[in-house]
Amino acid sequence: MQNGTRLAAVDLGSNSFRLEIGRYEFGHIQRVEYLKETVRQGNGLDENRNLTREAMERGWACLARFGERLSGFPRAQVRAVATQTLREARNREEFLSRGSEVLGYPIDVVSGPEEARLIYQGVARLLPQSDERRLVVDIGGRSTELILGQQFTPHAVASYRVGSVAWSQRYFAAGEFTAQAFLAAEIAAKAVLDEALETFRPGTWDVAYGSSGTAGAVGDVLAAAGGPEGLITRDGLHWLHEKLMRAQSADRIRMEGLKEERRAVIGGGISVLRAVFDLLDIEQMHVAQGALRQGALYDLLDREQPETDLRTTTVNGLMHRFGVDMEHAERVARTACALFTQAAPPGSERACRKLEWAARLHEIGCRISHSDYHRHGAYILDNTDAAGFAVPELHRLGLLVLGQRGKVRKIDADLQDPLFALQLLSMRLAVALCHARRTPDTAGVSLQVEGPRFRLRTRPGWAALFPQSAHLLREEVQAWQKTPWELTVELP
Repeated sequence: MQNGTRLAAVDLGSNSFRLEIGRYEFGHIQRVEYLKETVRQGNGLDENRNLTREAMERGWACLARFGERLSGFPRAQVRAVATQTLREARNREEFLSRGSEVLGYPIDVVSGPEEARLIYQGVARLLPQSDERRLVVDIGGRSTELILGQQFTPHAVASYRVGSVAWSQRYFAAGEFTAQAFLAAEIAAKAVLDEALETFRPGTWDVAYGSSGTAGAVGDVLAAAGGPEGLITRDGLHWLHEKLMRAQSADRIRMEGLKEERRAVIGGGISVLRAVFDLLDIEQMHVAQGALRQGALYDLLDREQPETDLRTTTVNGLMHRFGVDMEHAERVARTACALFTQAAPPGSERACRKLEWAARLHEIGCRISHSDYHRHGAYILDNTDAAGFAVPELHRLGLLVLGQRGKVRKIDADLQDPLFALQLLSMRLAVALCHARRTPDTAGVSLQVEGPRFRLRTRPGWAALFPQSAHLLREEVQAWQKTPWELTVELP
């Protein structure tokens, strides 16, 4: 990436939406602009876990303002990431469809472990280089992420459904601070976080860091009260708890350093933070400058280069875990990408890389069932935690794996996207051509796109040399009937 390139990350948190714009300079990203709006989308989930219309409108309005600021940014230089509220929302597709439109860029919903990985990257990039073993704690609006790592490498990541917004709604709904409410909130938080002791117990880390909203808010208040800058201590946390108890309600809190938008969720945030301190026996926690949005920015850099793209490493790991025939997977991937490249428009390198990943994973379901391996493979990709991948990306790979055989029209809605349709056809043709589990003779085999028609040609005499392959190609013509696309195969 060239020095001076601008990059942007949008963090759709449960409490606030944030926009971070940075400039790449000699391996580092320097902040150019930072915007934050308190949207409180986490408050907008109803009893059926649907986002209310009001919550969606608040989010869309914020994204429209961010979109105006991002006008002119190339798509490859913007990453928008959504977290726990949109992981939970049953009607998230409605919000994401309109939200991506007004923002002008696709919004990725990331899994809890992937959110944790990005948080650690953001924290680690803004810390001095050190061999210290780090515990990073990020208390968000509806989830809390815990990470163990050294330098830029996270060794353990976890996400728990407990956060400042959710706990404030549940235990401080009327805004009243009582001893009983705090006790109930902390006991409940410990119950959710209890399993964290197995991985994040004392002795597995040297220094604790707090990232994002709650830790930052507590650090600001303690510093304003005369405490060390950027440090949360057990005594300081106890002092703050006592201040809230004396105030008796959120409306009556008067503390220097506490921002107005944080007032409504400070009770839930403090109760979760106290639970983390007690459970993991933390005496002090440093307030980290980095967070999810910085991690997303640096992830953009890694994604630009195939050799540093974490997703490739993740695909290799999945292949090993599910006992994939490596040689055959690579053969199918090479064939699929060669066909795709012939017919794809310029600038389709990322789509080709995703096709390659899907082709390499097309048999991951074989360990479960040979006859329905494509269905099991799609299920695995839809339900696995895969570092580097957003949930929609995994779903897209799963659709390619699902669609590699059988009827094409079962995924008809996605065939409206010409690039996806070409990816799918390339995958299906590659699987057919590699049916004998050896490298196919594709000399003189060409694929073209002519409007809504795919045209596959072979050299004269090819069909006579490979009659089974020719038969499978003719069957493929039938498979594409009753879809928005027509496939013609010429076998002279």
